[in-house]
Amino acid sequence: MKEKKPEEKVRGRGLRIVSRIYLAVVLILLYAPVAVMIKYSFNKSRANVTWQSFTTKWYVKLFSDGELWHVFLTTLLVSVIATLLGTVIGTMGAVGMRKARFPGSKLITNSIYFPIVIPEIVLAVALLLLFNLQGISLGLPTIIIGNTTLVLPYVYITVKARLVGMDPSIEEASLDLGADRLYTFLHITMPAIWPGVMAGAFMSFSLVLDELIMTSFLADAATVTLPIKVFSMLKKGINPEINALTTIILLAAFLMVVVYLAADEMRNRRLKKMDAEQVRLNETD
Repeated sequence: MKEKKPEEKVRGRGLRIVSRIYLAVVLILLYAPVAVMIKYSFNKSRANVTWQSFTTKWYVKLFSDGELWHVFLTTLLVSVIATLLGTVIGTMGAVGMRKARFPGSKLITNSIYFPIVIPEIVLAVALLLLFNLQGISLGLPTIIIGNTTLVLPYVYITVKARLVGMDPSIEEASLDLGADRLYTFLHITMPAIWPGVMAGAFMSFSLVLDELIMTSFLADAATVTLPIKVFSMLKKGINPEINALTTIILLAAFLMVVVYLAADEMRNRRLKKMDAEQVRLNETD
């Protein structure tokens, strides 16, 4: 094995130092605002600019604030329904359009990317005009439709990426062995694209949870979501209860990611064990 020259060793060490510094800067930019928010959720002062002393009173007030919890539950309801609709429709669209060869199929496939390409406010105004022309009253249904439209491309892209790397001969073998298309989809296709489906679902949920522009255009006066509530507080100052609620949401999201990664790791171990058992049986035969 050829030994590296001193100049190459110095260059490699320098690149490692630069890469570590770059990683540290990126992590600071990403998580420093989150750390500040968590810190001030325990601040005794109502102002988010000066630290007074440690307290948990904002968490106590949060759990007794019925109005804020109503706003949060409304936001959660919109996020869950829009995520479910976007995930189901986006997954079905990616699977259905994978082998589409009819006139206009490319146009339909490319048009799915429009909500990502065009500015979000343009899409919100377009949907608002559409609902007004059809005489549809604004409210929760229109918010859910708008947010579903917004997240559809993200699910479609992630699922399509998984389908590209999938061997189509596996599905063909299942069909040749007598399985119908529904059984093949549930037992062959879905397990293969499941990581992409879950990635699209998590991305959709996070996008809808803090969506402001689309929601503000399609909401009526009686419907308030958490992003709208926070935005309305900017002039008077954000209530520390919002910091406490956001900290709880962050903790819940972190736990969900940990659970998902643990379940995925268990699934991979089970698959490896099955593969090893199959190899052992083949060697025995």
